[in-house]
Amino acid sequence: MVDTVTHSEASGGGRPLAAWFEAARQRRLKGIHTPWDFRSSAKRALPRMVFDYIDGGAGSEIAIRMNREAIDSVRLVPSAPRDVSFCDTSVTLFGQELSLPVIIGPTGLASASWPRGEIALAEAAARTGIPYVMPNAASVSPEDVARAGEGRAWFQLYPPPDRELTRKWVARIRDCGFSALEVTIDVAVPGQRLRDAYNGFVMPFRWTPGKFLDVAARPVWAMKMLYHGQPTPYLQVERDGSRATASNQSENRRHRFTRALSWDLLKILRDEWHGPLLVKGLLDPRQAGQALAAGYDGIVISNHGGRQLDGSVSPIEMLPEFRSEVGGRIPLLIDGGFRSGVDVVKAVALGASAVQLGRVGVFALATAGRAGVEHALTLFRAEIETAMALCGVTRLEQLDEHSVRHNWGGPRP
Repeated sequence: MVDTVTHSEASGGGRPLAAWFEAARQRRLKGIHTPWDFRSSAKRALPRMVFDYIDGGAGSEIAIRMNREAIDSVRLVPSAPRDVSFCDTSVTLFGQELSLPVIIGPTGLASASWPRGEIALAEAAARTGIPYVMPNAASVSPEDVARAGEGRAWFQLYPPPDRELTRKWVARIRDCGFSALEVTIDVAVPGQRLRDAYNGFVMPFRWTPGKFLDVAARPVWAMKMLYHGQPTPYLQVERDGSRATASNQSENRRHRFTRALSWDLLKILRDEWHGPLLVKGLLDPRQAGQALAAGYDGIVISNHGGRQLDGSVSPIEMLPEFRSEVGGRIPLLIDGGFRSGVDVVKAVALGASAVQLGRVGVFALATAGRAGVEHALTLFRAEIETAMALCGVTRLEQLDEHSVRHNWGGPRP
Protein backbone atom coordinates (compact mmCIF):
# COMPACT_ATOMS: atom_id res chain seq x y z
CA MET A 1 0.00 0.00 0.00
CA VAL A 2 2.70 2.48 0.96
CA ASP A 3 5.65 2.78 -1.39
CA THR A 4 9.11 3.90 -0.61
CA VAL A 5 9.74 7.57 -1.11
CA THR A 6 10.12 8.46 -4.78
CA HIS A 7 12.60 10.90 -6.20
CA SER A 8 9.78 13.33 -6.92
CA GLU A 9 8.70 13.29 -3.27
CA ALA A 10 12.05 13.44 -1.51
CA SER A 11 14.65 14.37 -4.08
CA GLY A 12 18.04 14.87 -2.59
CA GLY A 13 17.22 12.93 0.60
CA GLY A 14 19.28 10.01 1.82
CA ARG A 15 18.13 6.73 3.33
CA PRO A 16 17.49 8.11 6.85
CA LEU A 17 15.25 10.86 5.49
CA ALA A 18 13.44 8.40 3.21
CA ALA A 19 12.89 6.00 6.11
CA TRP A 20 11.55 8.80 8.30
CA PHE A 21 9.10 9.90 5.61
CA GLU A 22 8.01 6.30 5.06
CA ALA A 23 7.34 5.69 8.75
CA ALA A 24 5.41 8.94 9.03
CA ARG A 25 3.23 8.02 6.06
CA GLN A 26 2.44 4.61 7.43
CA ARG A 27 1.31 6.16 10.70
CA ARG A 28 -0.93 8.64 8.89
CA LEU A 29 -2.50 6.04 6.61
CA LYS A 30 -3.16 3.52 9.38
CA GLY A 31 -6.28 5.32 10.58
CA ILE A 32 -7.67 6.13 7.11
CA HIS A 33 -10.68 3.92 6.29
CA THR A 34 -12.68 6.07 3.85
CA PRO A 35 -11.51 8.62 1.28
CA TRP A 36 -13.09 11.48 3.22
CA ASP A 37 -11.04 10.58 6.31
CA PHE A 38 -8.21 12.35 4.53
CA ARG A 39 -9.88 15.71 5.14
CA SER A 40 -9.28 15.51 8.90
CA SER A 41 -5.70 14.40 8.46
CA ALA A 42 -5.05 17.18 5.94
CA LYS A 43 -6.48 19.74 8.34
CA ARG A 44 -3.94 18.61 10.93
CA ALA A 45 -1.09 18.65 8.43
CA LEU A 46 -1.65 21.97 6.65
CA PRO A 47 -1.53 25.59 7.80
CA ARG A 48 -4.99 27.05 8.06
CA MET A 49 -4.57 29.36 5.07
CA VAL A 50 -3.64 26.41 2.80
CA PHE A 51 -6.35 24.11 4.15
CA ASP A 52 -8.99 26.83 3.74
CA TYR A 53 -7.87 27.48 0.17
CA ILE A 54 -8.59 23.81 -0.65
CA ASP A 55 -11.66 23.34 1.53
CA GLY A 56 -13.38 26.67 0.95
CA GLY A 57 -15.86 27.89 -1.63
CA ALA A 58 -17.55 31.02 -2.83
CA GLY A 59 -19.51 33.38 -0.59
CA SER A 60 -21.29 31.67 2.29
CA GLU A 61 -20.50 28.27 0.71
CA ILE A 62 -24.12 27.33 0.12
CA ALA A 63 -23.15 25.65 -3.15
CA ILE A 64 -20.71 23.34 -1.37
CA ARG A 65 -23.38 22.26 1.09
CA MET A 66 -25.96 21.80 -1.66
CA ASN A 67 -23.55 19.66 -3.68
CA ARG A 68 -23.44 17.22 -0.78
CA GLU A 69 -27.16 17.40 -0.03
CA ALA A 70 -27.98 16.59 -3.66
CA ILE A 71 -25.66 13.57 -3.68
CA ASP A 72 -26.96 12.37 -0.31
CA SER A 73 -30.55 12.61 -1.55
CA VAL A 74 -29.83 9.99 -4.22
CA ARG A 75 -30.44 6.50 -2.91
CA LEU A 76 -29.29 3.24 -4.45
CA VAL A 77 -31.64 0.31 -4.97
CA PRO A 78 -30.11 -2.98 -3.76
CA SER A 79 -30.96 -5.93 -5.98
CA ALA A 80 -30.53 -9.56 -4.94
CA PRO A 81 -30.05 -12.42 -5.46
CA ARG A 82 -27.51 -11.96 -8.23
CA ASP A 83 -24.22 -13.67 -9.01
CA VAL A 84 -21.72 -10.93 -8.23
CA SER A 85 -18.66 -13.13 -7.82
CA PHE A 86 -16.67 -10.62 -9.84
CA CYS A 87 -17.38 -6.91 -10.37
CA ASP A 88 -15.59 -5.11 -13.19
CA THR A 89 -14.92 -1.47 -12.23
CA SER A 90 -13.30 -0.52 -15.53
CA VAL A 91 -14.68 1.88 -18.11
CA THR A 92 -13.52 2.87 -21.59
CA LEU A 93 -13.26 6.59 -22.23
CA PHE A 94 -12.03 8.10 -25.51
CA GLY A 95 -10.63 4.74 -26.53
CA GLN A 96 -8.60 4.28 -23.34
CA GLU A 97 -9.50 1.82 -20.60
CA LEU A 98 -9.69 3.25 -17.07
CA SER A 99 -9.45 0.90 -14.11
CA LEU A 100 -12.10 2.99 -12.32
CA PRO A 101 -14.81 5.44 -13.40
CA VAL A 102 -12.74 8.08 -11.64
CA ILE A 103 -10.43 10.89 -12.79
CA ILE A 104 -8.24 13.07 -10.60
CA GLY A 105 -9.55 16.47 -11.61
CA PRO A 106 -7.68 19.77 -11.91
CA THR A 107 -7.01 21.40 -8.55
CA GLY A 108 -4.89 24.52 -8.47
CA LEU A 109 -1.65 24.84 -6.52
CA ALA A 110 -1.45 21.24 -5.33
CA SER A 111 2.22 21.88 -4.56
CA ALA A 112 1.13 24.04 -1.63
CA SER A 113 -0.08 20.80 -0.02
CA TRP A 114 2.89 18.59 -0.93
CA PRO A 115 6.15 19.43 -2.70
CA ARG A 116 5.74 18.97 -6.46
CA GLY A 117 2.23 17.80 -5.73
CA GLU A 118 1.13 17.74 -9.36
CA ILE A 119 3.84 15.17 -10.08
CA ALA A 120 2.67 12.99 -7.20
CA LEU A 121 -0.95 13.18 -8.39
CA ALA A 122 0.03 12.26 -11.94
CA GLU A 123 2.15 9.34 -10.73
CA ALA A 124 -0.62 8.00 -8.49
CA ALA A 125 -3.17 8.25 -11.28
CA ALA A 126 -0.88 6.48 -13.76
CA ARG A 127 -0.11 3.66 -11.34
CA THR A 128 -3.85 3.21 -10.70
CA GLY A 129 -4.73 3.31 -14.40
CA ILE A 130 -6.76 6.53 -14.51
CA PRO A 131 -6.17 10.06 -15.89
CA TYR A 132 -4.91 13.07 -14.00
CA VAL A 133 -5.94 16.51 -15.25
CA MET A 134 -3.15 19.05 -14.82
CA PRO A 135 -4.49 22.53 -14.01
CA ASN A 136 -3.39 25.85 -15.44
CA ALA A 137 -2.58 26.98 -11.89
CA ALA A 138 0.28 24.56 -11.26
CA SER A 139 3.75 24.95 -9.78
CA VAL A 140 5.65 22.54 -12.02
CA SER A 141 6.21 22.34 -15.75
CA PRO A 142 3.73 20.55 -18.00
CA GLU A 143 6.59 18.49 -19.44
CA ASP A 144 7.29 16.99 -16.01
CA VAL A 145 3.63 16.21 -15.38
CA ALA A 146 3.14 14.61 -18.80
CA ARG A 147 6.11 12.31 -18.17
CA ALA A 148 4.79 11.36 -14.74
CA GLY A 149 1.35 10.66 -16.22
CA GLU A 150 2.74 7.98 -18.58
CA GLY A 151 0.32 8.78 -21.38
CA ARG A 152 -2.72 9.26 -19.14
CA ALA A 153 -2.30 12.93 -18.25
CA TRP A 154 -4.86 15.46 -19.46
CA PHE A 155 -4.50 19.23 -19.40
CA GLN A 156 -7.02 21.77 -18.12
CA LEU A 157 -7.04 25.07 -19.96
CA TYR A 158 -8.63 28.41 -19.21
CA PRO A 159 -9.07 29.60 -22.80
CA PRO A 160 -7.21 32.85 -23.43
CA PRO A 161 -9.05 35.44 -25.52
CA ASP A 162 -6.16 35.86 -27.95
CA ARG A 163 -6.03 33.33 -30.79
CA GLU A 164 -2.25 33.47 -31.16
CA LEU A 165 -1.81 32.84 -27.45
CA THR A 166 -4.28 29.97 -27.73
CA ARG A 167 -2.12 28.41 -30.43
CA LYS A 168 0.98 28.71 -28.24
CA TRP A 169 -0.70 27.04 -25.29
CA VAL A 170 -2.19 24.22 -27.33
CA ALA A 171 1.07 23.60 -29.21
CA ARG A 172 3.00 23.26 -25.98
CA ILE A 173 0.40 20.95 -24.45
CA ARG A 174 0.42 18.81 -27.58
CA ASP A 175 4.24 18.65 -27.68
CA CYS A 176 4.32 17.56 -24.03
CA GLY A 177 2.22 14.49 -24.83
CA PHE A 178 -1.02 15.21 -22.96
CA SER A 179 -3.74 12.87 -24.22
CA ALA A 180 -6.82 15.10 -23.75
CA LEU A 181 -7.64 18.77 -23.31
CA GLU A 182 -10.25 19.95 -20.82
CA VAL A 183 -11.43 23.53 -21.36
CA THR A 184 -12.83 25.28 -18.28
CA ILE A 185 -15.43 27.93 -19.12
CA ASP A 186 -17.06 28.94 -15.81
CA VAL A 187 -14.62 31.66 -14.74
CA ALA A 188 -15.76 34.75 -16.62
CA VAL A 189 -15.05 36.41 -13.28
CA PRO A 190 -13.43 34.83 -10.20
CA GLY A 191 -15.75 33.73 -7.42
CA GLN A 192 -15.74 35.53 -4.09
CA ARG A 193 -13.50 33.33 -1.93
CA LEU A 194 -14.10 34.74 1.53
CA ARG A 195 -11.86 32.33 3.41
CA ASP A 196 -8.92 33.34 1.24
CA ALA A 197 -9.76 37.01 1.75
CA TYR A 198 -9.91 36.65 5.53
CA ASN A 199 -6.68 34.63 5.60
CA GLY A 200 -4.88 36.92 3.15
CA PHE A 201 -4.04 33.89 1.01
CA VAL A 202 -2.11 34.77 -2.14
CA MET A 203 0.64 33.05 -4.11
CA PRO A 204 3.52 33.56 -3.65
CA PHE A 205 2.84 33.83 0.09
CA ARG A 206 2.91 37.26 1.68
CA TRP A 207 4.06 36.76 5.22
CA THR A 208 2.53 38.35 8.32
CA PRO A 209 3.07 37.55 12.00
CA GLY A 210 -0.19 35.59 12.04
CA LYS A 211 0.88 33.49 9.07
CA PHE A 212 4.25 32.76 10.67
CA LEU A 213 2.43 31.47 13.77
CA ASP A 214 0.10 29.42 11.58
CA VAL A 215 3.03 27.78 9.81
CA ALA A 216 4.99 27.30 13.04
CA ALA A 217 2.16 25.10 14.29
CA ARG A 218 2.74 22.79 11.27
CA PRO A 219 6.51 22.16 11.45
CA VAL A 220 6.52 19.14 9.11
CA TRP A 221 4.81 21.13 6.36
CA ALA A 222 7.14 24.05 7.01
CA MET A 223 10.25 21.85 6.75
CA LYS A 224 9.06 20.38 3.45
CA MET A 225 8.40 23.80 1.98
CA LEU A 226 11.70 25.13 3.29
CA TYR A 227 13.57 22.21 1.74
CA HIS A 228 11.79 22.22 -1.63
CA GLY A 229 11.07 25.93 -1.89
CA GLN A 230 7.85 27.88 -1.77
CA PRO A 231 5.43 26.84 -4.54
CA THR A 232 4.69 29.57 -7.04
CA PRO A 233 2.35 29.52 -10.02
CA TYR A 234 4.09 28.49 -13.20
CA LEU A 235 3.38 30.66 -16.25
CA GLN A 236 2.58 27.76 -18.57
CA VAL A 237 2.82 29.62 -21.83
CA GLU A 238 6.45 30.60 -21.23
CA ARG A 239 8.96 28.11 -22.59
CA ASP A 240 11.84 29.41 -20.49
CA GLY A 241 10.30 28.00 -17.29
CA SER A 242 9.98 31.40 -15.67
CA ARG A 243 8.49 31.48 -12.23
CA ALA A 244 5.73 33.72 -11.03
CA THR A 245 6.37 37.34 -10.22
CA ALA A 246 3.83 40.00 -9.43
CA SER A 247 3.82 41.09 -13.07
CA ASN A 248 3.50 37.71 -14.77
CA GLN A 249 0.97 36.50 -12.18
CA SER A 250 -1.17 39.44 -13.19
CA GLU A 251 -0.69 38.55 -16.86
CA ASN A 252 -1.51 34.89 -16.19
CA ARG A 253 -4.67 35.90 -14.31
CA ARG A 254 -5.71 38.17 -17.19
CA HIS A 255 -5.56 35.21 -19.57
CA ARG A 256 -7.42 32.90 -17.18
CA PHE A 257 -10.44 35.15 -16.71
CA THR A 258 -12.20 36.66 -19.68
CA ARG A 259 -15.73 37.99 -19.87
CA ALA A 260 -15.61 37.71 -23.64
CA LEU A 261 -15.77 33.90 -23.70
CA SER A 262 -18.10 32.52 -26.37
CA TRP A 263 -18.67 29.36 -28.36
CA ASP A 264 -16.93 31.03 -31.29
CA LEU A 265 -13.75 31.22 -29.20
CA LEU A 266 -14.21 27.64 -28.01
CA LYS A 267 -14.47 26.46 -31.62
CA ILE A 268 -10.95 27.78 -32.19
CA LEU A 269 -9.68 25.21 -29.70
CA ARG A 270 -11.37 22.47 -31.68
CA ASP A 271 -9.45 23.67 -34.74
CA GLU A 272 -6.16 23.67 -32.84
CA TRP A 273 -6.49 20.47 -30.80
CA HIS A 274 -7.01 17.15 -32.58
CA GLY A 275 -7.28 14.81 -29.58
CA PRO A 276 -10.20 14.34 -27.17
CA LEU A 277 -11.59 17.75 -26.26
CA LEU A 278 -13.87 18.36 -23.27
CA VAL A 279 -15.68 21.42 -22.00
CA LYS A 280 -15.77 21.77 -18.21
CA GLY A 281 -18.17 23.93 -16.23
CA LEU A 282 -21.52 23.47 -17.95
CA LEU A 283 -24.60 23.45 -15.72
CA ASP A 284 -27.29 24.57 -18.18
CA PRO A 285 -28.43 21.51 -20.18
CA ARG A 286 -29.40 23.80 -23.04
CA GLN A 287 -25.66 24.34 -23.62
CA ALA A 288 -25.11 20.65 -24.40
CA GLY A 289 -26.20 21.14 -28.00
CA GLN A 290 -23.72 24.01 -28.36
CA ALA A 291 -20.92 21.77 -27.16
CA LEU A 292 -21.86 19.13 -29.72
CA ALA A 293 -22.09 21.72 -32.49
CA ALA A 294 -18.65 23.08 -31.57
CA GLY A 295 -17.16 19.61 -31.99
CA TYR A 296 -16.43 18.82 -28.36
CA ASP A 297 -16.01 15.16 -27.40
CA GLY A 298 -17.15 15.32 -23.78
CA ILE A 299 -18.80 17.50 -21.13
CA VAL A 300 -17.81 17.92 -17.50
CA ILE A 301 -20.90 19.00 -15.57
CA SER A 302 -19.47 21.17 -12.81
CA ASN A 303 -20.06 24.17 -10.57
CA HIS A 304 -16.32 24.43 -9.88
CA GLY A 305 -16.73 22.63 -6.57
CA GLY A 306 -18.91 25.47 -5.28
CA ARG A 307 -16.04 27.94 -5.75
CA GLN A 308 -17.63 30.23 -8.34
CA LEU A 309 -21.36 31.05 -8.05
CA ASP A 310 -22.60 30.61 -4.50
CA GLY A 311 -26.08 29.12 -4.44
CA SER A 312 -25.70 27.49 -7.86
CA VAL A 313 -27.48 24.27 -8.75
CA SER A 314 -25.63 21.05 -7.98
CA PRO A 315 -24.07 19.12 -10.86
CA ILE A 316 -25.65 15.79 -9.95
CA GLU A 317 -29.17 17.18 -10.00
CA MET A 318 -28.57 18.46 -13.55
CA LEU A 319 -27.05 15.19 -14.75
CA PRO A 320 -30.32 13.51 -15.87
CA GLU A 321 -31.21 16.53 -18.00
CA PHE A 322 -27.80 16.50 -19.67
CA ARG A 323 -28.22 12.79 -20.31
CA SER A 324 -31.51 13.49 -22.07
CA GLU A 325 -29.99 16.30 -24.14
CA VAL A 326 -26.88 14.36 -25.17
CA GLY A 327 -28.57 11.03 -25.78
CA GLY A 328 -25.36 9.05 -25.41
CA ARG A 329 -23.56 10.87 -28.25
CA ILE A 330 -20.67 12.02 -26.05
CA PRO A 331 -19.51 11.06 -22.54
CA LEU A 332 -20.68 13.02 -19.55
CA LEU A 333 -18.27 13.57 -16.66
CA ILE A 334 -19.16 15.23 -13.40
CA ASP A 335 -17.60 16.70 -10.26
CA GLY A 336 -18.74 18.56 -7.16
CA GLY A 337 -18.84 17.03 -3.69
CA PHE A 338 -18.00 13.40 -4.48
CA ARG A 339 -16.37 11.74 -1.48
CA SER A 340 -16.85 7.98 -1.77
CA GLY A 341 -17.21 5.04 -4.10
CA VAL A 342 -20.93 4.97 -3.32
CA ASP A 343 -21.16 8.57 -4.60
CA VAL A 344 -19.43 7.48 -7.81
CA VAL A 345 -21.87 4.62 -8.35
CA LYS A 346 -24.79 7.03 -7.93
CA ALA A 347 -23.37 9.30 -10.63
CA VAL A 348 -22.79 6.42 -13.03
CA ALA A 349 -26.36 5.20 -12.52
CA LEU A 350 -27.64 8.68 -13.38
CA GLY A 351 -25.68 8.82 -16.63
CA ALA A 352 -22.07 9.84 -15.91
CA SER A 353 -19.21 7.99 -17.57
CA ALA A 354 -16.82 9.00 -14.80
CA VAL A 355 -16.45 11.28 -11.78
CA GLN A 356 -13.69 13.85 -11.39
CA LEU A 357 -12.30 14.08 -7.87
CA GLY A 358 -11.24 17.44 -6.50
CA ARG A 359 -10.70 18.17 -2.81
CA VAL A 360 -10.50 14.55 -1.67
CA GLY A 361 -7.47 13.95 -3.90
CA VAL A 362 -5.63 16.98 -2.54
CA PHE A 363 -6.45 16.03 1.05
CA ALA A 364 -4.94 12.60 0.39
CA LEU A 365 -1.91 14.28 -1.17
CA ALA A 366 -1.46 16.56 1.84
CA THR A 367 -1.59 13.56 4.16
CA ALA A 368 1.00 11.29 2.57
CA GLY A 369 1.96 12.44 -0.91
CA ARG A 370 1.65 9.94 -3.73
CA ALA A 371 1.13 7.08 -1.27
CA GLY A 372 -1.86 8.90 0.20
CA VAL A 373 -3.45 9.40 -3.21
CA GLU A 374 -2.91 5.76 -4.13
CA HIS A 375 -4.48 4.71 -0.83
CA ALA A 376 -7.49 6.95 -1.49
CA LEU A 377 -7.96 5.40 -4.93
CA THR A 378 -7.70 1.91 -3.45
CA LEU A 379 -10.49 2.83 -1.03
CA PHE A 380 -12.59 4.19 -3.89
CA ARG A 381 -12.14 0.90 -5.76
CA ALA A 382 -13.24 -1.17 -2.76
CA GLU A 383 -16.29 1.01 -2.16
CA ILE A 384 -17.30 0.94 -5.83
CA GLU A 385 -16.99 -2.85 -5.94
CA THR A 386 -19.07 -3.22 -2.77
CA ALA A 387 -21.80 -0.90 -4.03
CA MET A 388 -21.93 -2.67 -7.39
CA ALA A 389 -22.24 -6.08 -5.75
CA LEU A 390 -25.03 -4.96 -3.42
CA CYS A 391 -26.86 -3.33 -6.34
CA GLY A 392 -26.67 -6.64 -8.17
CA VAL A 393 -24.47 -5.52 -11.08
CA THR A 394 -21.15 -6.86 -12.30
CA ARG A 395 -20.40 -4.17 -14.90
CA LEU A 396 -20.82 -0.43 -14.64
CA GLU A 397 -22.98 -0.22 -17.77
CA GLN A 398 -25.63 -2.28 -15.95
CA LEU A 399 -26.28 0.68 -13.65
CA ASP A 400 -29.14 2.88 -14.86
CA GLU A 401 -32.08 4.96 -13.66
CA HIS A 402 -33.64 1.83 -12.14
CA SER A 403 -30.67 1.61 -9.76
CA VAL A 404 -31.46 4.90 -8.00
CA ARG A 405 -34.21 6.98 -6.47
CA HIS A 406 -34.03 10.70 -5.73
CA ASN A 407 -36.34 13.43 -4.53
CA TRP A 408 -35.46 16.10 -7.06
CA GLY A 409 -36.41 16.45 -10.70
CA GLY A 410 -36.12 18.71 -13.71
CA PRO A 411 -37.61 22.14 -14.30
CA ARG A 412 -41.27 22.53 -13.49
CA PRO A 413 -43.75 23.88 -16.08
